Amino acid sequence: MTVIDVEYEQPACSTRHAWARVPVEPSQSERMHLKEKITRLLKEKNAVMVSHFYVHPDLQDLAEATGGLVSDSLEMARFGRDHVAQTLVVSGVRFMGETAKILSPEKRVLMPDLDATCSLDLGCPITEFSAFCDAHPDRTVVVYANTSAAVKARADWVVTSSCALDIVRALKDAGQKILWAPDKHLGSYIQRETGADMVFWQGACIVHDEFKAFELQALKAEHPDAKVLVHPESPADVVALADAVGSTSGILKAAQSMDAKLFIVATDSGMLHKLRTLNPGKTFIEAPTAGNSATCKSCAQCPWMAMNGLADLARVLETGVNAIDVDAAIIPRARLPIDRMLAFTAALKNGQPVGGLIPHLGAA
Repeated sequence: MTVIDVEYEQPACSTRHAWARVPVEPSQSERMHLKEKITRLLKEKNAVMVSHFYVHPDLQDLAEATGGLVSDSLEMARFGRDHVAQTLVVSGVRFMGETAKILSPEKRVLMPDLDATCSLDLGCPITEFSAFCDAHPDRTVVVYANTSAAVKARADWVVTSSCALDIVRALKDAGQKILWAPDKHLGSYIQRETGADMVFWQGACIVHDEFKAFELQALKAEHPDAKVLVHPESPADVVALADAVGSTSGILKAAQSMDAKLFIVATDSGMLHKLRTLNPGKTFIEAPTAGNSATCKSCAQCPWMAMNGLADLARVLETGVNAIDVDAAIIPRARLPIDRMLAFTAALKNGQPVGGLIPHLGAA
């Protein structure tokens, strides 16, 4: 197994380095054997899989084939909370497993690789973030789901990219000022869209931060009929070129609803599997992360999402290793802002008023 170095942003100090494992790709016969084994073990262990859109296609397909879910982090959290299975197997990155454990502390939550992390999570350590919050005591603390359990416990609200606009807009309408963390690009996008008074932690996703507007313009010139789908974790000049901006689920909906046959997609390349599966008559190409002769850190693929593999998935189901553990003392406080998000999005989906779901600052 290969280990690679990964750079990520850390506002509290200079750029840091992390690492990621690169799983060995199984042969076709090994792949079939592992899928059969995992399917059997899921039944034996009363377990269900939840997989993110960015993980290997094998793990996406297997989750759906066995009664699990492939989705964004919001629906992964909701599904895991509501499912009757007593073991959740989360194929994604560590904060997703932690969120599942926070919402279902009585359940066992397993991950193929506990070291699969996130540059946004790494770049927002709790000690420095708490000091940032203490420096702005008059602000409502809104943190992206891509954060540790400890950071969530310091927040008033947790949001995902699919609900952040609606929640921040409601907070603004309630007269609240926002402290946002950790993704600076998503935060700036939300500020532009809502006009909210916001201060930002200066983190970034190593995948989305690499998309280049100049190269995207050149690619658009080569494909004038293509529509551009962009995740709002991307830089502002890339977002400005988009025909549709949205979360992973939002990008899926846009691709299905638009009449275009060709799309340029600015998000993790793992998303292309589901886009192509749901839109067989359409073509999807990756947005550029580097120009001619340039290099990129991630090349549109999260190195930690790529750590999820069939062999490790089978191993954790068989042995019970790689169980997520969250400090029981912080679970109630970390769950509060997540529950607020889930209640808000459920009310919004059902056409119910959401104003009463906005507590006054300090009422947590």
